[in-house]
Parts: sequence; C-alpha cells; structure tokens
Amino acid sequence: MVEVGQDAPDFTLPGVENGAKREYTLSELRGRKVVLAFYPGDFTPGCTRQMCSYRDNIGDLRATGAVLLGISPQDVDSHQRWADAKGFTFPLLADVDKEVIAAYGVGAPVLGVRRAIFVVDPAGKVAFADRKLIGATFVPIERLVPILESL
Repeated sequence: MVEVGQDAPDFTLPGVENGAKREYTLSELRGRKVVLAFYPGDFTPGCTRQMCSYRDNIGDLRATGAVLLGISPQDVDSHQRWADAKGFTFPLLADVDKEVIAAYGVGAPVLGVRRAIFVVDPAGKVAFADRKLIGATFVPIERLVPILESL
C-alpha cells in the first residue's frame, strides 16, 4: 500500500480526454502536481456525483497548476461514452487489468477498486492519500486546493 512520503508508483495507461485517446504515463508529468482519483465505475451514481463535482470545479484545481487523472477498471470506450455524456474535460484512464489499482493498494472485492485520492507532488512523491472503505463519499476539490497550494 502506498503511503504519504513514498514514491508514487509509475504507470502507463490508455485514456481519453476531450475525445482524444492516448496513453498517459505518470512519470511524464514529473514537475507538475497530479491528483489521481480512483473510482469504481463509469455511469454509477456515486462516481457520477464525484466526477461531475470535479468537472464543475476543475478551474480551481487547475489554478493550482495540478492535473487530474480519473482511474477505473472500465475500458477506454466506456470512459469515452461517459465523458461525452457528462462533459468531462479531464483524462479518464482505463486500468482494466487492475495493475495500477493493485500498486496503489486500492483494490476492493466486488467493486474492483475503492474510491481513493492521491496527490503526487512535482518530485513524484505521494503528498496526500485518502482511501474510502465503502460508500459514495469523496474528497472534494475545495479540500484538495489547499493541499495542492502548499506543494
């Protein structure tokens, strides 16, 4: 399980952003602040509330210089349909093999992944971690902004 102060496990995953599909590699974002938002599933009520909240407040997150990456086990085509339906303007990454989910210690029975947030600092270290055991609660952007501003 990844803890605050440790190196964030690197990964490369396929994803989609604004209709464009490509691969995303965490280490390519070194020098920037990154928010990894692990979520159980596209088109589910709790995840829709979370990601729509992030969509509606993405300007506040981006004002800190941070990048938001949503990660779940659904494939890129599912992510594309969901992003199109909800107007998401941040990348959604597909961890269909759940290797990144396992590396971050956020796997869960039945759902496949726990709702979790990791903030990675510009040096590639985990600066904040929040893992939910169950439920649809999530860390809102207004709580992440002060953390990101402090980096």
